[in-house]
Amino acid sequence: MPRVSEFPEEGELVVCTVQSVKNFGAFVTLDEYGNKEGFVHVRDVATGWVKYIRDYIREGQKVVCKVLGVDTSKGHIDLSLKSVNEHQRREKIQQWKNETKAQKLLEIVAERLGTTVDQCYDRFADDMVDKFGTLYSAFEHCAANENALEENDLSGDWTKVFYEVARENVTPPFVQISGILELKCPASDGVDGIKRAIVKGMAKAETKVKVQYVGAPRYRVVISAPDYKVAEEDMRLVTDAMIEEIKGCGGEGAFHRDAK
Repeated sequence: MPRVSEFPEEGELVVCTVQSVKNFGAFVTLDEYGNKEGFVHVRDVATGWVKYIRDYIREGQKVVCKVLGVDTSKGHIDLSLKSVNEHQRREKIQQWKNETKAQKLLEIVAERLGTTVDQCYDRFADDMVDKFGTLYSAFEHCAANENALEENDLSGDWTKVFYEVARENVTPPFVQISGILELKCPASDGVDGIKRAIVKGMAKAETKVKVQYVGAPRYRVVISAPDYKVAEEDMRLVTDAMIEEIKGCGGEGAFHRDAK
């Protein structure tokens, strides 16, 4: 399972499975914390007076609760169901599903590498969570960008397998396109002119844009967007603005898309 702290923090949203429902409250287990037991008092099940508790919570149900308090010495975890709105519930459930899937994908990576999941965490997965926020986000970025790991200073003999598993199993929520921009400015302040051109172009972007120095006079422009149509339009706006600016200071500019 993903590495998490032994107990949740107060205010955290957690996914729970309802084990037993009584008139005074419900006993649940926390799916993300080794099935530790938590309790939802009837007053925290729903707003207002609860006449029949099973109208709101039932055995076997997956629910999202907010942590009200944790007593680590006694192992008590007090939870609230009523403090979680529908948007928070959907978002948390999706996050939990994603991380559950990511864990299964990491098991595939470990199997192909001939190692264990725990060893994967020691070698690279913990670092990936630090860099990308979640393990699933790491898989998403690797499915969309073939340089995602290197751009985050992650390397090793495991990267090829990780990329393969990501591309085989994850549909990224965004696409990336890139190309090479050549900027030349013979003026005495040519370097400043190139900087101004890049800044002006990046300001035109509606989505995420990154400009990487390749080697004079070449710069790689990378656009991340929800779909290819949006990405292509943003690339056009960004590079056109850069070329227009560099020509305005007596320079030259040209853009070439990367080969598919």
